[in-house]
Amino acid sequence: MGKEKSKKRRRSSSNNDSSSSSSSDSSREKKKLRKLKKKLKKEQKKTEKVLKKKLKEERKKLKKKHRSKSSSLSRDEHKKLEDAPADIPIELMEKSKAMAPMTKEEWEQKQSVVRRVLDEDTGRYRLIKGDGEVLEEIVSRDRHKQINKQATRADGEFFQASTIHKFL
Repeated sequence: MGKEKSKKRRRSSSNNDSSSSSSSDSSREKKKLRKLKKKLKKEQKKTEKVLKKKLKEERKKLKKKHRSKSSSLSRDEHKKLEDAPADIPIELMEKSKAMAPMTKEEWEQKQSVVRRVLDEDTGRYRLIKGDGEVLEEIVSRDRHKQINKQATRADGEFFQASTIHKFL
């Protein structure tokens, strides 16, 4: 039981003790840190205020532009802009609108677009529908042979180019 006694700190009466001077140094450092933190907070608040003012000015400019274009906007769109909270930037609102799911009409319009894209590796042109679906193109037998010859030639050239780079 004698070993489990708690140890208490005792102050020394001498001023030459190194522990007392180090504790006063650490308290000074703590005070300096507090002051620095306060300064940082004040500076952050100032910069936030400046940014908020700039944001408000930009919103006012955008609202003026939208008012001049109000004839092109529908009543619903105009109300949505006016009802928007003042603390949300318009750019963020437009971005969130882009993240919203597509309507059926928008999806059908996007899918109806078919474009011809060149595959650089094979030299073939592919029909790509809307979001990336590859379509088959119906061609005559002669055109099919011509496409295959061209693709085979492009495959050979690609293979040669890749093997030459391995040896260099």
